[in-house]
Amino acid sequence: MSTTSVEILLQTLPNGPGVYQFYDKDGKILYVGKAKNLKKRVSSYFYKKHEYGKTRVLVKKVADIKHIVVPTETDALLLENNLIKKYQPRYNVLLKDDKSYPWICIKKERFPRIFSTRRVIKDGSEYFGPYTSMKTIRTLLELIKGLYPLRTCNYDLSEAKITAGKYKVCLEYHLGNCKGPCEGLQSEGEYEAQVRAIREIIKGNFKDSLQSFRARMKAFADDMQFEEAQKIKEKIEILENYQAKSTIVNPKISNVDVFSVVSDESYGYVNFLQLSYGAIIRAHTIEMKKKLQETDEELLELAITEIRQRFHSQSREVYVPFPVKVPADIKVTVPKLGDKRRLVELSERNARFYRQERFKQVKITDPDRHVNRIMTQMKQDLRLKQEPRHIECFDNSNIQGTNPVAACVVFKDGKPSKKDYRHFNIKTVEGPDDFASMEEVVFRRYKRLLEEGQSLPQLTVIDGGKGQLSSALKSLEVLGLRGKIAIVGIAKRLEEIYYPGDSVPLYLDKKSETLKILQHLRNEAHRFGITFHRNKRSNAAIGSELTNIEGVGQKTAEELLKEFRSVKRVKEAGLEEISGVIGEAKARKVYDYFH
Repeated sequence: MSTTSVEILLQTLPNGPGVYQFYDKDGKILYVGKAKNLKKRVSSYFYKKHEYGKTRVLVKKVADIKHIVVPTETDALLLENNLIKKYQPRYNVLLKDDKSYPWICIKKERFPRIFSTRRVIKDGSEYFGPYTSMKTIRTLLELIKGLYPLRTCNYDLSEAKITAGKYKVCLEYHLGNCKGPCEGLQSEGEYEAQVRAIREIIKGNFKDSLQSFRARMKAFADDMQFEEAQKIKEKIEILENYQAKSTIVNPKISNVDVFSVVSDESYGYVNFLQLSYGAIIRAHTIEMKKKLQETDEELLELAITEIRQRFHSQSREVYVPFPVKVPADIKVTVPKLGDKRRLVELSERNARFYRQERFKQVKITDPDRHVNRIMTQMKQDLRLKQEPRHIECFDNSNIQGTNPVAACVVFKDGKPSKKDYRHFNIKTVEGPDDFASMEEVVFRRYKRLLEEGQSLPQLTVIDGGKGQLSSALKSLEVLGLRGKIAIVGIAKRLEEIYYPGDSVPLYLDKKSETLKILQHLRNEAHRFGITFHRNKRSNAAIGSELTNIEGVGQKTAEELLKEFRSVKRVKEAGLEEISGVIGEAKARKVYDYFH
């Protein structure tokens, strides 16, 4: 049983289609279900009030939840059916017997009938499926009927009874839908040849039938029987267009184990799919803690041995994403195309989903591990000497050179530390000069940290390209901090990361957590700087007329605006009203100015 609580599992389920399994505290499977959206469906069991007592009892017993992600709802439907047939969970009633979905049956008898059924009887007959809709089966049976004339009667066509003349041909014979084996008009060998061809068509192998029909079409055409040739051509087109393929059920792939792995610095996640007679009957993902920075190949080799022993797998073939060393009696296949490749991709997809869910769970249950992993990742991605536990980002804000300001935001352990944010009014630069402004604020920031003996960041991020980065670097050199603080610039357009002295930028994977943190830093610095800049500009614009009055400063102007809401109302106010806010002496100056 998983140690992760059901509550946390619910928070981290994916939103895509799949199959979920409920287990009790003893690890026994209680229920298997399918969902278009796993998160919504599974959560509904625990957050809704249930009308039925059985559902309430089930929910109380659930101690663990497992799930398998699949590409489509159809795949979820088929996989759910397979798992219920295999495990027969106590709380699954509808699909316990084999009436749930239709099958195609080739009956075990002389001159076999071929028909659809919802009951699988173990009498030696062959069953193909299950299919997700009767429409598919009807299409396939109509196709077969049009291609090969077969009997539909349920007579016992034993050799003795046919020889004795017990049966007479029916209407189907006269319509051309049957060749009359009941009167001995069709040999058993000819009929069996038809059944063999039909068996291949049901499996999805149309090659032999296509070759046969093409030969017949050519013969009809050569004989100038163009109507008959056209009928055969239509059959060929139907055969070519009909494809019943699924990553969940494929008769060509039988008794195979599929493995894949995704990993990060500390952990590997190995997914296992077990196929039996073309259907997935088991899916399992394990988390492996790396001890000595093992490669993906090493992790997969260890996992294959462990998982096969755990589940007593007897499969003699494994599908994997890359070559691995396994016992000599197991065939290793690295698929490149088709259904086999799609199975490996499905396995990889499940491994990735599991990894993402574990990240979310760990973030809730073990935040330190989550932070350590991200810091290790950032150190590696940005080629730093130490983990960037303390990062600072600088951004300039000015519009046409008015009220130039800058912002410094601080992240600690990958999260904003808002109490450490700082604003800067640009003091030494005239006009809109981003480079000089950046040089000034970086110098002022780190000069102060040095003077006060505060800790320096492991990484400084400059919002801008090479120019801003060079300006910031000048200040670090003056302060003797070059080489002590790692510094990079992030350009807005293509998210290029620049390093001092390196003309070629670094491009991080758009989905990487390192880039997301850098983007968060940059966006936070931009937001913080713009807010300060707007406030300064609006205060300057609103307070300009009041601060023009002799003896009225910024603070007095703010008090008046706070009380009267606008300069116009200050003009209209009486002397006594203004005195009540700023005192009689200043009120007289304001009143005289407007009157």
